[in-house]
Amino acid sequence: MAGVVENASDVEACGPAVEKQGVAEARSEDLKDLSAFQTERILCSDSRSKTIVALGNFGGSSERCIVFLEKKPFDVDNFDQLCTNDTVFEKVFRNDVYGNYECTVAKNLNGIKATVICPASDKHIQKYETQLIHIVEESQELYRSVTLPHLLSEQLNLQWVYNILEHQAEVDRIVIEDLDPTTGFVLIPDLKWDGKDLKCLYLLALVRQTNIKSLRDLTADHLPLLKNIFRKCTDAIKEKYGLPASRIRAFLHYQPTFYHLHIHFTYLQYDAPGIHTERAHLLTSVINNIELVPNFYQVAALPFPVKQTDKLFSIFNEKGMHSFNLDN
Repeated sequence: MAGVVENASDVEACGPAVEKQGVAEARSEDLKDLSAFQTERILCSDSRSKTIVALGNFGGSSERCIVFLEKKPFDVDNFDQLCTNDTVFEKVFRNDVYGNYECTVAKNLNGIKATVICPASDKHIQKYETQLIHIVEESQELYRSVTLPHLLSEQLNLQWVYNILEHQAEVDRIVIEDLDPTTGFVLIPDLKWDGKDLKCLYLLALVRQTNIKSLRDLTADHLPLLKNIFRKCTDAIKEKYGLPASRIRAFLHYQPTFYHLHIHFTYLQYDAPGIHTERAHLLTSVINNIELVPNFYQVAALPFPVKQTDKLFSIFNEKGMHSFNLDN
């Protein structure tokens, strides 16, 4: 997830010569601006998170790309830098003790974090596009007969994960790693985090085992792995960032965005994406469930959210399995 590519497939050769400049620039680490980006449509915009996601291409290329823009949070430690004549107010209205103003600040204090995914697959587009969402209830049998075949045929390319594990990319971003082939992992900052503002801390632990796809695969055999990740990652976060385990949220997603087991670590007070109960499973709860019932995640019914346009929802919907049935 380094540079400008997030969870993307292997970068293929550029198309015709007329396309090369824009596409090559979009894939390089030297992307200077968005002057070559041609917008096809806005996938989503969120005033709460101050984000906007656009689909388009660079330089008229046939390859579609996603540009994700997010306004950076204020830097509390450098607030005084805002208190200058470079911070300009334009009054909107005044009423008694309340004043409302449009405010512009100096360029260096008005940063926007950008993520570029190029080329963007249909799965990338679907991930970011605003859509209706449903909760489906996945039984053990539905996982085997519906979800597993679907994810094996539709999952995103995992080369970027292997690049990190094999030190082919993002080596300088590694916070801690364990080289053990069974209980080992790599902990790196997630693209959602700029690596600086601790209020938005977001790290990702990628396991070294390549045959664990998701929560559904976890059994008692994996308890040493899960406990090792929790202990060493929380210790590393405390040492590097000064945050104890009690102020860290460690969790897994179900369904995950990509099917190589990974654990999310975020600052507890950060309202991070994907932390809601219908998708997030606390790592400590996962460990406890497996200790109580070793095959818990093979036999339990697991609800999860799915977008209406997702092929998986269509399959569940056709089978009449898109809502809870408490009569059985």
